[in-house]
Amino acid sequence: MKEKLEEIRERARQELAAAAAVENVEALRIKYAGKKGELTQILKQMGKLSPDERPVVGQLANEVRSFIETAVETKKAELAEAMLEKQLEDEKLDVTLPADMSPLGHKHPLSIVLDEIKEIFVGMGFEIVDGPEVEYDYYNFEALNIPKDHPARDTQDTFYITDNILLRTQTSPVQVRVMEKQKPPIRIISPGRVFRSDAVDATHSPLFHQIEGLVVDKDITFADLKGTLETFIKRLYGEDSVVRFRPHHFPFTEPSAEVDVQCFSCKGKGCRVCKNEGWIEILGCGMVHPKVLENCGIDPEVYSGFALGLGLERVAMRRYGVDDMRLFYENDTRFLSQFE
Repeated sequence: MKEKLEEIRERARQELAAAAAVENVEALRIKYAGKKGELTQILKQMGKLSPDERPVVGQLANEVRSFIETAVETKKAELAEAMLEKQLEDEKLDVTLPADMSPLGHKHPLSIVLDEIKEIFVGMGFEIVDGPEVEYDYYNFEALNIPKDHPARDTQDTFYITDNILLRTQTSPVQVRVMEKQKPPIRIISPGRVFRSDAVDATHSPLFHQIEGLVVDKDITFADLKGTLETFIKRLYGEDSVVRFRPHHFPFTEPSAEVDVQCFSCKGKGCRVCKNEGWIEILGCGMVHPKVLENCGIDPEVYSGFALGLGLERVAMRRYGVDDMRLFYENDTRFLSQFE
């Protein structure tokens, strides 16, 4: 029996040394030291030995089992290390190779212009506020002195969700919400998306952006409005910009005006850019209607204010000489890459 145990040890040593995979090593462990392995089968015959032989054979059997288990763990560790070295060799990187550079993103042209407009107004002491795009009819129309039978509602082409809820057609509802919650003095701008049921073409879209401005305080006059807008336009288009105010009508301002800037291409002589008029319209404005102030709980006998509204796309188109606003939304990288 001793000879058989020594034979098992020697065969196990040789086969483990030749094993090339962890799976092979595990199979050899089961073959020699498993529950039905060769070593176990030898030990089952110890009952046939004399009392003097059993301790000697038992000690040798334990030594053989210990040898096999140690050899198995050693071989597994060797194979695992060899496998790791091979993996590292196969997956090594040449860090001296040039990298594949991914193109970096940049601001959208509308964001560039919007950030500049914000910076100009913040520099004049304005705060930036926001409001809901899904709005109540009251805030979008009635509080702005546009009752249900007012003809201006027909020109807005509104997206109604219910009889009382709609997608806002302008950012002017934000000024009503601010005046309801905040006592004068108020000096805010509110940029945001607005929605109108317009057919898509070079100058119209069902979704576009407006920037609403509002100032309310004691003794605010049209001169304050004029000075604010002239400062804004000169900062936006250059100190040599020439501004013109034309009388107009808006339900929520009285008096009202539209503001033109002298064509920066022909300097008022008339050209293709300004359609031979010499002037380019950029925004509407006016003194806040006393009824609008009353609707918001502000006494028009004590306070007055002015409001202004401009279209972001219109300003961007004129800034960059773009003649089709759809280019801003089509995400053509050939177009957008020009504004890096």
